[in-house]
Amino acid sequence: MDRSIDVDSVDLLGRVRAGDDAAWAELTGQYTNLLWSLARGMRLSEQDAADAVQTTWLRLVERIDTIRHPDRVGGWLATTMRRECLAAIARRERVQPADGWDDLPAPADPLEDGLIREERDAALWRALRALRPRCQALLRVLMADPAPSYADVALALDMPVGSIGPTRQRCLAALRQLMRLGPEPV
Repeated sequence: MDRSIDVDSVDLLGRVRAGDDAAWAELTGQYTNLLWSLARGMRLSEQDAADAVQTTWLRLVERIDTIRHPDRVGGWLATTMRRECLAAIARRERVQPADGWDDLPAPADPLEDGLIREERDAALWRALRALRPRCQALLRVLMADPAPSYADVALALDMPVGSIGPTRQRCLAALRQLMRLGPEPV
C-alpha cells in the first residue's frame, strides 16, 4: 500500500480535527467519488445514494475525534458507506413507490436517440450483471469519475492492490465477450 496516502490521510484528518476548512474540502474531494461508486455498486437510486454519501460524511464529523486509525480513514468511510447503503436498501424494501414517469426519455431527446441509448445501456448492464459478483463490484467502483486510487479500491473491496489491475483486465475481457455473445453467466 502507498504510505504517502496514509500519511496524507493522517495529516488531513488532523487538520480537519483542528477546523481547517481547506483540509475538509481536500478530504471530501479525495473520497467522495469512492463513496458514490459504492452506492452505485449497491444499485441505490440517485436520491438514496446522495443521502447515503451525505450521511457517511455526517458520521465522520460525529466521530472525528474517536477515529483510532486515521491512516485507514478510507476504509472507515467505505465500511460506513456500505452500512448506510444497506440501511437505504432496507428502507426502500419497506416502502415501494408507485410507478411513475421516470423511465420516459427526456423531452429534449429525439425518441429514436433515447431508445437506442436505453437499449445500449440496458445491454451493458445485463452483461455486467452476468459477471461474477467480484467483477461486478470491482468494475462498478472503478467507474467513478475520476477513478479512485488503487489503494482506496483495495480498502473498499478488501483485495490486494497488486491484484486490482489484472483482475480488472480479466473482468473487462469477460464483459467484452458477453457483449459480443449476449449475457451468459461467467
